[in-house]
Amino acid sequence: MTGSATDPLHEELLAIALEAAARAGELLRDGRPADLAVAATKSSPVDVVTEMDIAAEKLITGLIAGHRPHDGFLGEEGSSVAGTSGVRWVIDPLDGTVNYLYGLPTWAVSIAAELDGETVAGVVAIPMRGETFHAVRGGGAKATGAWEGERVLAVRPAPVLDQALVATGFNYVATVRAHQAEVARLLVPLLRDIRRSGSAASDLCDLAAGRLDGYYERGLNPWDMAAGDLIAREAGALTGGRPGERPSGDLAVGGTPGVFEPLQALLEDFGAWHD
Repeated sequence: MTGSATDPLHEELLAIALEAAARAGELLRDGRPADLAVAATKSSPVDVVTEMDIAAEKLITGLIAGHRPHDGFLGEEGSSVAGTSGVRWVIDPLDGTVNYLYGLPTWAVSIAAELDGETVAGVVAIPMRGETFHAVRGGGAKATGAWEGERVLAVRPAPVLDQALVATGFNYVATVRAHQAEVARLLVPLLRDIRRSGSAASDLCDLAAGRLDGYYERGLNPWDMAAGDLIAREAGALTGGRPGERPSGDLAVGGTPGVFEPLQALLEDFGAWHD
């Protein structure tokens, strides 16, 4: 999508999100202790939280509240405030915690701003790649990187499905991911290949940047996809859930025009939307 004039409030929210993501990314990159350990678990013993997830969310919510004290929050690590302004911030302070715990580089800070229930601004910072992706609704999507400055994002021209590179993710609950593995087994012979990075926000941004042709995953939460979904759509991707539905915890699908619909149809046929 090409850039256009955008609402000043959306630009204000974007600027705050960019500042918060940069600060949290620096904290996570530079403050990671050598003896980093698991602070808690979530859905299963292998779905973890570290002390750094908690510290990053506290930094983000504190910074945003300093600028906009009447906004609401929904954060992965427990921030939940209703707010009175009509704006809600949907925050994943560290998307890809297991990667971070193991010292792998694909992890991200994801911050989205919703206005009256619609996402209007989104930022995904991937500090170990030196990249920050951002978008406002109706204004296109952009990325900044030290190697090339700022660039406008656009999805790849759509290949035929059997030449499409598609990313996915797997749940941390063993019974759920067993079915997800079966869906991937059925799907992979019909594609160029499947990738699994461990960060939904990063995958959606790679779709926006033309590095993937499609993406799907079951079991995402709002904070996993709010910013990345907006960035992908503003770069020209189509996103949804089951046919005719929006992305949800049942299923989130994204793709270039020409890949999205056949990928979505296969996922429906293979039962990717249930365990």
